[in-house]
Amino acid sequence: MNRLKNFFFRLNTPDLIVILFYLILTILNLIFFQRIVFWKILVSANLLIITFVFLISEIDNGKNKIIKTVHNWYAVPLIFGTFKELYYMVYPIHGRDYDELLIAADRFIFGTDPTHVLYSISNPYLTEFLQIVYSSFYFLPIILGIDLLLNNRHRAFEFSVFAVIYGFFLSYIGYLFLPAIGPRFTLHNFEATNLELPGLFLTNFLRETINAGESIPSGTINPASVVQRDVFPSGHTQMTLIVMYLSVKLKTKSRYFFLITGTLLIFATVYLRYHYFVDLIGGTFFMILTMWSGNIIYKKWKRIKSSYNR
Repeated sequence: MNRLKNFFFRLNTPDLIVILFYLILTILNLIFFQRIVFWKILVSANLLIITFVFLISEIDNGKNKIIKTVHNWYAVPLIFGTFKELYYMVYPIHGRDYDELLIAADRFIFGTDPTHVLYSISNPYLTEFLQIVYSSFYFLPIILGIDLLLNNRHRAFEFSVFAVIYGFFLSYIGYLFLPAIGPRFTLHNFEATNLELPGLFLTNFLRETINAGESIPSGTINPASVVQRDVFPSGHTQMTLIVMYLSVKLKTKSRYFFLITGTLLIFATVYLRYHYFVDLIGGTFFMILTMWSGNIIYKKWKRIKSSYNR
């Protein structure tokens, strides 16, 4: 029994939140197994991931650089893998999308659709620039983490990794509750995006890469029926705000880069038709929820571990 406790209390806070979230996903797969086609594969993968996290936490004593590096960064591919698992869960669980609610909310706030308003200021130079900025999204947390490690701020790194993982997982819960596909499908002609919002050199390539990551590679028939349901809350807004907040709170040297890039990235989510404006409001709320509850969880787990190890 003591050995099991030792095993459990070696987990750092990022490890703990990964294990808890994958247990939630496993339970959901078991509850909705009649709707989720690949539930057996997903449950098996989840259990393997939980086992891996326990093992990497157990063998990481801080002395082996390779193991330490894996322990520090395993969340990077894991976040994308979790995103793809949701692809097989969200729509099958609900069987419908809720875009009409998000469209109605935008029209209640503005009296019109923000993506149509922004189309009036679009031009290839702005589109190219914003598509590049938007595509930098997944690199921002990595850049923050590298900044902290290079400056030997290991505790700040651990908290930042936890906040990022926790934030992503909370956004995924949002997708589970309110699946939607976004204005590029509902308010605009998705197939005409490259014609209506042309860029210069990289826009089409970056756009197709993002589309492929959302399960709609070029040539997909009826993409709206198979695209990832990942609109509300805007994870791009939520996670970018988290990185911006952490960079300022932790007084990193790269904070001005994050503030400028992050602001442009959030604007790009609507300009490029990936999100409704209300998604940004949702992303902001989820960011506040992440940092408020995450701070409580992080400190509580630190106290529990400290108390156990006395």
